[in-house]
Amino acid sequence: MKIFRNLDEIKDIKNAVVTTGSFDGVHVGHKVIINRLKKLAKMIDGESVLITFHPHPRRVLYPDSEGKDLLLINSQREKIELLKKAGLDNLVIINFTKEFAQTTSMQFVQNILLDRIQAKKIIVGFNHFFGHNKEGNYNSLHDLAEENGFEVEEIPEQDIQNESVSSTKIRKALHEGDIQRANAYLDHQYIIIGELTHGSEICKKIGLPTMSVFIDEDIKLIPPEGVYAISINTNDNYFRGMLNIREAKTIYQPHHPNTCIDMHLFDYDNELIGKTATIYFHKRIRDLANFNNMEDMKIQLTKDKVIIDDLIY
Repeated sequence: MKIFRNLDEIKDIKNAVVTTGSFDGVHVGHKVIINRLKKLAKMIDGESVLITFHPHPRRVLYPDSEGKDLLLINSQREKIELLKKAGLDNLVIINFTKEFAQTTSMQFVQNILLDRIQAKKIIVGFNHFFGHNKEGNYNSLHDLAEENGFEVEEIPEQDIQNESVSSTKIRKALHEGDIQRANAYLDHQYIIIGELTHGSEICKKIGLPTMSVFIDEDIKLIPPEGVYAISINTNDNYFRGMLNIREAKTIYQPHHPNTCIDMHLFDYDNELIGKTATIYFHKRIRDLANFNNMEDMKIQLTKDKVIIDDLIY
C-alpha cells in the first residue's frame, strides 16, 4: 500500500477508484466499502484509493465540545496497518486544519479528486456528506460526474445497515470492556500497536515479569481497568499472555498519564523490550482486585494464566 501524506506527492495512481472517510476501526461496515472499491478497481485495471484525515475533523472543528473527549478505536499507525491488511492500494492522509475545513465540496472534487488523483470512479457510503458545511453528497457528485468524465456510486443503505455496526457502537463496547462484542463488530480483534517497555517491578519479584507498551497518541481509546486475555505479534513472533489495565501509579504513559498497562507473556522474552508489537485483545477476564500481600497476588495471577491458557490456543 502506498501512503501519501502530502497532496503534492500524489502520482502514478492508475485508473483511481476513490472513497473518503474516517474509517475508524476499519470495521465490517467499512470493509463493505473497501471490498467494493477493490472490485471496481480490478474491473477497470485500476487502483483503490482511500482519502482520510488527521487529526480527526471533530477534534479540530469542535475542540471544546464533541471533539474534546473524542477517543478513537485506532491510532493512525493502527489504522494504516488495518487498511494494509484489507488490501487497499493507496492511502491519502490529509492534514485536517481549520483552513482546510473551509474547502467547499466543489473544490474538494475538482482540486483533489479530479486534478490530483484523476479519479475514474468515486464511491460513497450511504448518507455520506463532505466539504464545507457538509454540502457535498451523492447527488452533487452525480451532477458533476458526466461533465467531468468520472462515475459515482453510492453503497446501498441495506448493504451497510445489514452489517448492523458503527464506530460508535464499537467505542461503546470498548468503554464497557466488552471486548468480544467489539471484536464481533470489528470483524477482527481490537488492537494496540506500540513499543514494548519495561514493566512492573512487583510482578517481577513474584516470578511473573511484565512489559508495558508505549501508546503514542492521546486520542487512542483504552478499555477500562481489568485483566484481559491477549496475544501479541512482534517480528512475526507470536506470544499469548494476560494484560492488566489500571490507574497509573508506577508506569508512565505521557499520552495517557492516568493509565498503566502491564502484560505478562507466557513465554516471556526480555529481548522484546524496545521492539514494536501488535497486541490483540481476546476477552476481559475479570475486574481488578486488591491483594493483602504478594503471595495472594501470585495465586490469583496464576489462576488467570490457567484460564487464558484454556481460552487461547
